[in-house]
Amino acid sequence: MRIIDLTHTITTDMPVYPGTEPPTLKTVNSYEQDGFKETRLSMFSHTGTHVDAPAHLFSEGRTLDAFPAAQFVGKALVIDCRALAKGEAITMAQLAPYGDKIYAADFLLFCLGWDEKWGTGAYFDDYPCLGEDVMALILAGEYKGIGFDVMGLDPVHYDQLKRHKQLFSGKEIINVENLCHLDACGTDLFLFACLPIKVAHADGAPARAVAILD
Repeated sequence: MRIIDLTHTITTDMPVYPGTEPPTLKTVNSYEQDGFKETRLSMFSHTGTHVDAPAHLFSEGRTLDAFPAAQFVGKALVIDCRALAKGEAITMAQLAPYGDKIYAADFLLFCLGWDEKWGTGAYFDDYPCLGEDVMALILAGEYKGIGFDVMGLDPVHYDQLKRHKQLFSGKEIINVENLCHLDACGTDLFLFACLPIKVAHADGAPARAVAILD
């Protein structure tokens, strides 16, 4: 068994969504003074590798803590979209090479190769987003979730959140953002887990996402 970590490390200088504050990590107890170390962590719920819930967009939407733990584990398939240019749509042409595996997956994870830009200004560039045909497939399916190695389901500088609203409007599904190392997961189905912190009434929460390969 091989486990691939798909999670960015939380740091005080990590990329965050424009307009939000970066995390703060403050040592409140130290080895020297207290005999142990303890850190106060402060950050937004959609920081780093994290999971979005329907409640992120809709007041009546399901919160993360209301989902069973099984929602965050299942068979995943990585869709390689690295050949797309900036701002180009992800279409069925990118899914076609995977055949029926796209229907056997619980999670569709879209690899843009954007994790290589992590920590640079280019991470906020105009990354490719889902086209209408792929969104229609997801909405018609029984997927547990989708995921991306970019800042969001919608373009980072687009404040209408059209795709988020489409996804979460009456759909019991999760969205995982800021994944990394999706290119190491291969072209077959594998076991995926993205367990978020269990916070009451969570609209989103950081998660440790991993691929578990045979």
